[in-house]
Amino acid sequence: MKKILYIHGFASAGSTGTAASLRNLLYEKDVRVISPDVPLSPLAALPYLRQVVADEHPDLIIGTSMGGMYAEQLYGTPRILVNPSFHMARLLTFRGLGNREFLNKRADGATSFKVDKQMIAEFKEIEKGCFSGAKGDEKDLVYGLFGRNDPTVHTQDDFTSHYGKAHFTIFEGEHRLNDHILKTVVAPLAEKILETL
Repeated sequence: MKKILYIHGFASAGSTGTAASLRNLLYEKDVRVISPDVPLSPLAALPYLRQVVADEHPDLIIGTSMGGMYAEQLYGTPRILVNPSFHMARLLTFRGLGNREFLNKRADGATSFKVDKQMIAEFKEIEKGCFSGAKGDEKDLVYGLFGRNDPTVHTQDDFTSHYGKAHFTIFEGEHRLNDHILKTVVAPLAEKILETL
């Protein structure tokens, strides 16, 4: 059985409908999708995700938005970055500080959190590691999927300047994924990658 690690976006959780849809789409292909809650602190999140990779040995990692930024830094495993948000600190600074609600149910029961200067500083620190491993054979492991009408994140140039255009795709969609995009864009690419392993 092949295994996918799905890394959710900001203010979300492992219980996101995106992970559930991927499970349903890939179930008959004998693919297991694991989707943990990413720690809120960026300085805790990346080590946590590296430990998940070490423990679970996923065949493929799929990250969306903030999850795409983290996934990019999980070198050594094939990865699909969907609308990756490589500039979380800037995005959160622009949107302002304050309390936010989680979009999905967290395993620890938390329903809200606070965006503060410390979180933004931690994202700045973590973002320094983006693309540090984008060289040699590593470039062949990374795929970028970008919604043509994404109003939130615009990082196509960041991606192509480090990974080129060989695995770069623009799809008809926005920032958030829906079942149609998962079925016609993300799942087929995941299947194609897994078939080569």
